[in-house]
Amino acid sequence: MVLRQLGKPGNEHLQNIKESVSLARKAVQLDLSDGKSWSILGNAYFSLFFATNQDPKVLKQCLQAYAQAEKDSLEDCSPDLHYSRAMVHQYEENYSLSIAGFCRAQALDPFWNEPTNKLCELLEYLGKVSDLVENKGRLKGKKLQQIIKGVNIEKDLGPYSGGCYTSPTGHALKLSHAPLALLAEGRNVQRVIVGRVVCSVAMRNFVSFTFCMVDSDGFCVSVTVYNLASGQGVIIGDSVAIPEPFLERVDIQHKEQKFLFNNIRVASPVVLVVNGRKWSKEKLATPSLSVNPLYE
Repeated sequence: MVLRQLGKPGNEHLQNIKESVSLARKAVQLDLSDGKSWSILGNAYFSLFFATNQDPKVLKQCLQAYAQAEKDSLEDCSPDLHYSRAMVHQYEENYSLSIAGFCRAQALDPFWNEPTNKLCELLEYLGKVSDLVENKGRLKGKKLQQIIKGVNIEKDLGPYSGGCYTSPTGHALKLSHAPLALLAEGRNVQRVIVGRVVCSVAMRNFVSFTFCMVDSDGFCVSVTVYNLASGQGVIIGDSVAIPEPFLERVDIQHKEQKFLFNNIRVASPVVLVVNGRKWSKEKLATPSLSVNPLYE
């Protein structure tokens, strides 16, 4: 919708996005069976998600709108719907669904290059991360052993060494150290991990900053950090501590390609302790993501 494109960054742009959501809701109410209106509402919610405080409820509303849209057989044949939803799934790191969405959009409109480009970028990214995790950053043996031996749990925990942590919700929690190999899938409550960076994954057009780290046992995982300011990051050898890590096990087969690795998702860089010091709000930035629908 045009309103989402108007206005300068800031309050004016946010108000335009909120108004676009309101108008899209009204359009849906005029005809609940109109898939195009539901699809536009989904896109509006996705814009609102990034323009505000990234409330997961807004992203859920976005996906619910897309689900309603595909109930319309005509809209289900729209490459824009499947492309837009694939972008949401990619942000949520639901890579299998994202790949399927890009493939569907690609099949519906072979002459639209964007789904093909995004699919290729995603597959390249997954291939890089899978390879770098498996081969521990592709560091040579001596360098890798130096990094592993350099992990000093007590020192690298920094302010978390006393076992205290204030969660994003403001609750004071006790933390205990956990080896990477023993993490459970999902949120590891009241646990903290420590490791050293073995590589970063350079990719254009990705919202997250990705790096790989090993712990004192030599176990390697990838880490995706969201809302990190431009130009910020970590380098090989840096120590990183992450409280209450959220673990995702990526296991995807796409045609001849196999992607298998463990990933830690970090919603905000300000929870990280790097080289014994907690990162400040200066590292924080609000991500933006352009969906670029074809037919809206």
